[in-house]
Amino acid sequence: MAGKPKLYYFNGRGRMESVRWLLAAAGVEYEEKLFKTAEEFENLVKGGKLMYQQVPMVEMDGMCIVQTRAILKYIAAKYDLYGKDLKERAFIDMYVEGMRDLNDMIMFFPFSLPEEKQKNLSYILERATERFFPVYEKALKDHGKNYLVGNQLSWADIQLLEIILMVEEIKSDALSAFPKLQEFKVRVSKLPRIQKFLQPGSQRKPPMDAAGLEVAKNIFKFSKGMFLKHGTTIIAEL
Repeated sequence: MAGKPKLYYFNGRGRMESVRWLLAAAGVEYEEKLFKTAEEFENLVKGGKLMYQQVPMVEMDGMCIVQTRAILKYIAAKYDLYGKDLKERAFIDMYVEGMRDLNDMIMFFPFSLPEEKQKNLSYILERATERFFPVYEKALKDHGKNYLVGNQLSWADIQLLEIILMVEEIKSDALSAFPKLQEFKVRVSKLPRIQKFLQPGSQRKPPMDAAGLEVAKNIFKFSKGMFLKHGTTIIAEL
């Protein structure tokens, strides 16, 4: 029997959280190697397993898989969460690419300069409610099924629930104008594997707090004066 997948990252959401969600939805148990110091991360780099000297990395099926989308696509395909044909996969890809854009905005929000936080928060909520959520609301309405693509759970559905919950952590009534997304959230949250992942004590990570931010900055040696950007909006200077 093959061993459990092993996830290499720091103890936070970041780009690994969507991987955790997807494995949980597939019912796959996994182990985590969570480094706490820069030295632990450097030792992993020196070990030669990281193709680009970056994480996330997932060790499974005899491979060390890097690059978030490569990891997610492999898991989705392996566990029948990636549509039944090329057309369905194209729609899944289109949906999750949009979700990734929104996810990145939220992921980098804790790095905002103090004087930029309110502007960045408004920007995130505006993009969520005016650009992204209307797309998924219409998709569910037009498709007329319980899921975004086809008639079974896919990677797109799992990532949509993840991003909905992330936005609601910022603004609890973010779905007030989107009845189909409200129904979707309730329906998918009740699926047994998802429901288990949403319970306290699971491997789901909480939002990044000040302590977690400092740990991430120390591990990855973010330097003073480095800018993290999303589009033309500067959202961090570390």
